Amino acid sequence: MNRTRSILLAGVAVLALAPSAMAQTTVPAPAGGTRPAQTPASVPTPAPAPAPATPQAAQDAPAAEPAEAEPSAVGDVVVTGSTTEVRTSIDSVSYSLANDLQATTGSLADALRNVPSVDVDPQGNVSLRGDSGVTILVDGRPSGILTGEGRAQALLQLPADRYARIEVMTNPSAAYSPEGSGGVINLITKPTAPRAGSQTTGSIRANVGDNGRWNLGGSGSWQKDRLTLSGDLSYRADPSQFELNRLREQLDPVTGAVVSTTRNDTTQESDQTGTVARFSAEYRLTDRTQLTGEVRSIAFQGDGDVDSLFETRNAAGAVTSAYRRAGGSDFDYANWGATARLLHRFDDAGHEWSNELRYDSNSIESGGLTLTDFLVPAGTGLAERTDQDQDQVTLGFTSAYVRPTADGGKLRLGYELTDVRPDQDVTFRQGPSEGTLSVVPGFSNRFEARQTVHALYGTWERPLTEKLSAQAGLRLEQADIEIDDLTGGASASQDYFRAYPTAHLQYQLSETETLRASYSRRIQRPQPAQLNPFVSYGDPLNRRSGNPDLEPQETDAFEAMWQKRQGTTFYQVTAYLRDTDKAFTEVVTDLGGGVFLTRPENLGARRDLGLETTANGALHPTLRYSAGVNVFRQEIDAAGLPGGQDREGTFATGRLSLNWTPTAKDFVQVSGFWQGESLLAQGTREAGGMLNIGYRRKLTDSLSFNFTGRDVLNSFNNTSVYETPLFRERAEQNIRLRAFYIGLSWTLGTGPRRPPEQFDFSTGPGGG
Repeated sequence: MNRTRSILLAGVAVLALAPSAMAQTTVPAPAGGTRPAQTPASVPTPAPAPAPATPQAAQDAPAAEPAEAEPSAVGDVVVTGSTTEVRTSIDSVSYSLANDLQATTGSLADALRNVPSVDVDPQGNVSLRGDSGVTILVDGRPSGILTGEGRAQALLQLPADRYARIEVMTNPSAAYSPEGSGGVINLITKPTAPRAGSQTTGSIRANVGDNGRWNLGGSGSWQKDRLTLSGDLSYRADPSQFELNRLREQLDPVTGAVVSTTRNDTTQESDQTGTVARFSAEYRLTDRTQLTGEVRSIAFQGDGDVDSLFETRNAAGAVTSAYRRAGGSDFDYANWGATARLLHRFDDAGHEWSNELRYDSNSIESGGLTLTDFLVPAGTGLAERTDQDQDQVTLGFTSAYVRPTADGGKLRLGYELTDVRPDQDVTFRQGPSEGTLSVVPGFSNRFEARQTVHALYGTWERPLTEKLSAQAGLRLEQADIEIDDLTGGASASQDYFRAYPTAHLQYQLSETETLRASYSRRIQRPQPAQLNPFVSYGDPLNRRSGNPDLEPQETDAFEAMWQKRQGTTFYQVTAYLRDTDKAFTEVVTDLGGGVFLTRPENLGARRDLGLETTANGALHPTLRYSAGVNVFRQEIDAAGLPGGQDREGTFATGRLSLNWTPTAKDFVQVSGFWQGESLLAQGTREAGGMLNIGYRRKLTDSLSFNFTGRDVLNSFNNTSVYETPLFRERAEQNIRLRAFYIGLSWTLGTGPRRPPEQFDFSTGPGGG
């Protein structure tokens, strides 16, 4: 039955796309309220229309920009100060990184922390309005490096200066995958290709920081006749320091009295380096048909030293156990991928058919050797070594057809296939010394999985009246997941066919004010590793495992939004409700002897009700601000989980950035954010924040000097608190993110740049 549904989906996709693709009727460009097709690379970006025909068209008409700035997509609301800062469409909001100085020297995580609605914790885990179920795309398409186990590490290492804008979709249309209960973040890369003719452009960036940090990057492009070549290469060295202080109290289940207390203090220092490379070639077969190929490679390496002290005391305060663990660890992460695209345009009004094939291969090799010295009671030392090898291959295919209609609307049809095949091999060895290590079968494991998703989608959008426009969509997906614990012999599978509807409305209150409302149904599938029942060894007191019974979580998301644009000032207020069934959470249980197991479970439900406000404007002709506050109430149903209980609370997050331009050549920035608490089934994750500073000096037309300071107060930490009838625990992680950089950016070339070719795929950039 599964195979039959998959074949039917693929067949319907071909039947739906092929006849439409045969039609080549030219139709007028869509009028206001609809997301436009991307500007064809062969056609110069049009100047703004003199006078839009309707108030909606006036709202969506782009403001004029300097020639070197990235052009706007027709139909987006564009807010400009000295450059375009905020763009909106019926289902997205995108933010420019042009004046984010942290993006010039920092990682992608640093840039994301300054974007409204987005939170990134000290370890690189990203969330949208408190929901960690987030899909990250690059130029509207899935990214192998930003999925799976290595995503958090990639966010901490990828250079942010590769990206021009960050598009946030908390309620995306059915043209996007419903994966990610919180929504979608789309990273839009910087333009690299020359505008026309035989021209060459490029840039070089170099930054040096404290404590051995530095990074170097360059990008360039060359074009002649129908061929365009472009690429970029960067290297980053970013040493890190880490401290963990954990206090765990075990309680008497009857009286609640403390029966034992365990303290763990850990310090870790590591050196990390990363290299990112990309090369693409674009060839125009005809004036309307284009073939593009891209290859990319990313490699991260790191090694470090770890020192931990464990001490347990009884109810009377006497030490019953104490030991020290010291050792080293290393990891090697490699990703390479390739993409081939074929695009045919039937006319210049956005009527097109695009096809794309993607391949990505990820490999993570990590290991660590730890020597334990038993202090109380004194005993023979113990050596332990863990080696882990994780590999994942991802195959993807997308075929999308877009056709504007004569009534100013737009029809999108598409088929998408995603096939993910991860496997993991863990070997744990133990012995009295490093030379006598032997495999411990209970903590060694070989695991394989496969997840295949066939998707067929359609969206239709059009203006209903002069002021009202709408978009409706439906996505059908067949998901098949199989996992095999090759060591333990356990296997599990999940198979489901589901529909994901979306709806968006937009109403023009006036020439400066817009109302929007939207609904979408989304899903968060368990990662295959989350389904693996294998219990892995962390340290003598901690274990971790997956859960083969973990079910997908589904979210119904509702939003109502008010936007106002007046000159260079932009305001947005969003009320939202996310109702999630079977939400993921981590649950800690006591295995006995002070050993705790952490594994994922499904909550009964989670509800998030909030109000988010953002504003961009000028306090003075030389001083601009960008601010945002999100206040939300969270309720979780965890009564059925061990040690869990129903919890609720009201929390707030906020961010503020001040940009001062005292002269035409000087730019000063002070920015900060605050991430509020969040609820766990058994406790809370505490709040934290960061303050950043930056300065940029234009030395010449092509050379600029940069200085940045990240987390200057060293205040951004990660603290989790657990409160259950059987134990209490407080774990404080100090990541020490404070860093200072100075650097130079040099732009060179023989002509102005144009944006890279964009395609209106199922996950196309759209309003970016």
